[in-house]
Amino acid sequence: MSWGPPGLLVLAALDSAGVPIVGGVDALLIAIALISPEQAYLAAACALVGSLMGCLALFTIARKGGHALLAKYTESGRGRQLRHWFERYGLVTVFVPALSPLPLPMKIPVFCAAVLEVRTATFLAVVLLARVIRYFGLAFLAQRYGQDTIPFLKAHWKEVLGVVLGLCAVTILLLRTIDRKKGRGAAAGDERSESGI
Repeated sequence: MSWGPPGLLVLAALDSAGVPIVGGVDALLIAIALISPEQAYLAAACALVGSLMGCLALFTIARKGGHALLAKYTESGRGRQLRHWFERYGLVTVFVPALSPLPLPMKIPVFCAAVLEVRTATFLAVVLLARVIRYFGLAFLAQRYGQDTIPFLKAHWKEVLGVVLGLCAVTILLLRTIDRKKGRGAAAGDERSESGI
């Protein structure tokens, strides 16, 4: 807490790199925004940068570790289910836990994205979108509602959940549209190759 926004950057980097810190980043962000409202958005920006650094580190480790590392975490139980979800829904399984303040598992979807050859820039763009909404949204609420931020979130959890689900639906549509365009582009390229163009 005494480190202020830089401390939040470190905490967010550790959290996103796989060190379990349940609720720590969100709680510290709200605390900083309550104590120093003028630093609320700086704190959100530090949390964002730290989170991207941590996610990139975990993504890089998973990509180098390859299929053996992924198999270790997804051979049974919940890990297998999370991999199945990633294979079905793609980067939405990264977007949802990155956006949600609830403690949802993110490590295995990140491993799946790395091993299954998702482009680094695409992966980071999805994390960036989710974290911008989450951290800057919390900073805004803390500035606006002060000490009532947590009670407000508890009282309006259904509305918050509705917004999260709506954003997930939009993300699914966008990612599927991109995939379809890529598929059409690849098919057109194959046709040109077959015709000798």
